[in-house]
This record gives sequence, structure tokens and C-alpha cells, in this order.
Amino acid sequence: MKAARGWLLDLGGNQVPFAEAWALQKYLVAARQHGEIPDVLVLLEHPPVVTLGRSGKAEHLRATREEMLSAGIELFRIERGGSATYHGPGQLVGYPIVDLRLVNEDIVRYVRALEATIIDTLGAFGIAAGREPGLPGVWVAGAKICALGVAVQRRVTMHGFALNVTTGLGGFSLINACGLDRPVTSMSAVLGRPVDIAGVRRVYSEQFSRAFGIDLVQVTAADLEQARALV
Repeated sequence: MKAARGWLLDLGGNQVPFAEAWALQKYLVAARQHGEIPDVLVLLEHPPVVTLGRSGKAEHLRATREEMLSAGIELFRIERGGSATYHGPGQLVGYPIVDLRLVNEDIVRYVRALEATIIDTLGAFGIAAGREPGLPGVWVAGAKICALGVAVQRRVTMHGFALNVTTGLGGFSLINACGLDRPVTSMSAVLGRPVDIAGVRRVYSEQFSRAFGIDLVQVTAADLEQARALV
């Protein structure tokens, strides 16, 4: 079967403020719902920010909003599943904007496939990762290396995953990560050496393309202004 065409919007190298990325996702979701664009994988990094998903509670935060803001860290409550997540430099964040009909509108199948793309990416770097029963995300030796939380609006997905590549783990002290009170780790911590996040982005996009049968074509933010003409 011929792979469907999709877009890869790789914003790596720039730290995109969360509010800007959130607005971009909403634009892409609406465009995908109307068939104006194909499925899109957005890859980027954020400056320090904490997000609370639908199951997020105040007790999942270990600092007040005021304390976070004074430290230069924003806080947002958003529509994805899951609880508290920290984002920061050195973390690969992926926002797939895909029509769930790709997986027969099976959200569990979609989440498992998304986890598999992370597991396979880590495997390419010699890291043995997997799932933990009943717990979201991807884990290495009992520590979370990748958080995952998605939302679906009229069959189109948004939000996604946050893979700790070279992320400074101190930021996670601000939260009870996903409300689980479990340790977190990163690729560089596991491997004991620096990891090139650009290389991780390349490998991940290949794994995503393979897992979902989407032939990704690189586009730029400027291209989005001409979205209708590109389809």
C-alpha cells in the first residue's frame, strides 16, 4: 500500500514558547478537520514551562504559579490527557496532528503506536525502553524518560509526547510528574554522554513515518501560510 503524504514541521533549533505552539496546534487541527492540510508532525523544543492536563490537580505542583513565574517558568492548564508535565530545553516535544481514521478511530491503538515510536527511537540509540502496566509514557529501568498526553477534537489529534534528550532534570522538581511520584531520566543521563537532539529528531521522524505509514515531507512555518496551495 502506498504511504499517505504528510508534513514534517521541524522547528528544532528554536525554543518555541508554549502559547505560540498551542495556537499553532489549534490552527493545524482546524485545517486538518476541514481537509485543507494532510497529517502533520510538529517537532520542537520549549523554554521552561509546566502544563496541567485534564487530570491535573493542585497537589501535583510543588511550587505556586507565582513562584514559577518568578523563576521564568510559565504554567498552563490544557486539554490533553494526563496531569503535570515539565517542558524545557533539550527535550524533544512532538505534536502529531493526525486524523484518527488512520488507526480506525481507535485512540488506544494510537497511543500505543505513539509509545512504540518512542521505544523504537530509543532503541536506535542503544537504550532499552518500554511501557509500565497501567502507567502512561515510556520508561527506562523504572524511570520515566518520555511523557505522553493527547487530546482529540473531531477525530483529529493534538498534543503528544515529550522525550527527555539532554533535558536538565532539575525542572521536574517543580511537579509530581504525571501525579505518579516516580523518578524521571533522560537519554544523556542513561547513556552518560551528550546526545545530539537534531539526530534524535531525524530518527524519530523516520520511526513515526514507518509506524503510521505516512511519507513525511519537510515544510517550514512560512509554508503554512500557503497551506491550501500546498495540498
